[in-house]
Amino acid sequence: MLKDNKITKVKLFDSDHGTLGAFAGSNIEVMVAIPNDQLAAMNDYSRAKSWVKKNVTRFHFNGGVDIKYVAVGNEPFLSSYNGSFLNITLQALKNIQNALNAAGLGSTVKATVPQNADVYQSPSDNNVPSVGRFRSDISDLMTQIVQFLAQNNAPFTVNIYPFLSLYGNDNFPIDYAFFDGGHDVVDNGITYTNVFDANFDTLVSALNAIGYGNLTIFVGEVGWPTDGDISANMSYAISFYNGLLPRLVSNRGTPLRPTYIEVYMLALIDEDAKSVQPGNFERHWGIFRYDGQPKFPMDLSGNNNGLYLVGAKDVAYHAKQWCMLNTIANDFTKLGDNINYACTFADCTPLGYGSSCNGLDDIGNASYAFNVYYQTQNQAIEACDFQDLAVLTTDNISQGNCNFTIQIATTASSPPRLASKSLVFLTLVMLLEKEEFQPSIKVNGRRRSVITNLIEG
Repeated sequence: MLKDNKITKVKLFDSDHGTLGAFAGSNIEVMVAIPNDQLAAMNDYSRAKSWVKKNVTRFHFNGGVDIKYVAVGNEPFLSSYNGSFLNITLQALKNIQNALNAAGLGSTVKATVPQNADVYQSPSDNNVPSVGRFRSDISDLMTQIVQFLAQNNAPFTVNIYPFLSLYGNDNFPIDYAFFDGGHDVVDNGITYTNVFDANFDTLVSALNAIGYGNLTIFVGEVGWPTDGDISANMSYAISFYNGLLPRLVSNRGTPLRPTYIEVYMLALIDEDAKSVQPGNFERHWGIFRYDGQPKFPMDLSGNNNGLYLVGAKDVAYHAKQWCMLNTIANDFTKLGDNINYACTFADCTPLGYGSSCNGLDDIGNASYAFNVYYQTQNQAIEACDFQDLAVLTTDNISQGNCNFTIQIATTASSPPRLASKSLVFLTLVMLLEKEEFQPSIKVNGRRRSVITNLIEG
């Protein structure tokens, strides 16, 4: 599937060997990652060396995995983390890069720290890019990180989410989240027509302010979710990507960086067990559905050449049967408890306000919850009981835009479970030396049995 879509780079959220092995001999560049909960361990140089040996050097051979970057943590300085990783990230970064250097890989494999855009900001009374600075509480730490990245020719990686500017902010100008114009911000003679450019250039200004204005910047994540919120829908996602992709192809960059920018697009496939603490939309960033089929037509060339997304091939599904509310059950007093149980162990986010299944009636809501749990459990017969409140049907009970899914058939050795980590992020890269648009990807260990099949397919 990756090769069918000419995806040339992937970015993982961990270093799972089953996932990594799928890329051996593929000529697909890979970024592996160290999760935040392992940063403390990486402060021990011997453990950092062991990690590099196990997860990078091991795969570095002719016909192996083309690992190019190691992501040390992910957005570790988020304000919501209350400083949990402030004292351990820099040393972890240093130890990993130094371990790569000691292993003879430092010239080709670079360590970086993907940051959230909240590590920099402009004053509230002068909110323009040119006065961007690193957050005051981490300014010294960010300067040290930037200096180390520069010394090792490693990129600064930042995640930018125009959707989040719009999410929960009724006063944010909706046109500014997209690329079609309609809202302008003028900064020292420069006109910004979208928040992506403005956000990126705020970082450029912050880097300029500490003397590293030429440091390479990667955009580690950008995208638009398709469900889980009133602003997370197919129409907005299509508009966003129709504006983003041609910009990447054109290499026009931003006003302060009018050149090629490497951008990782979030995400390849939806993640049905990702934390919804930021919002229900977190499980719906994929441009492909859970089964590897495109959600909507997207031309990755960015040139309207008709090179639309190619879905996963030979995907096997369970039987065409659904679990629904038994409307003639004798006792409905425990219906609420059973719905809560189903939604605790399966993904009911499409039922939320503004989401694709928000318009269902009470029967539909219960049926959706029961079915998504039943499918998550690989259609185990006992998973459609709910104290005699559920019944099986062979009639497709989907309604309008609300899809009652049938789960992918897993192997006999794969236990029924929800995904526990994020799966795949698509990276769109326009290589300067080529005329052809080159997508890349970002993978982690969600549904590993499924991802291996998709990649091999």
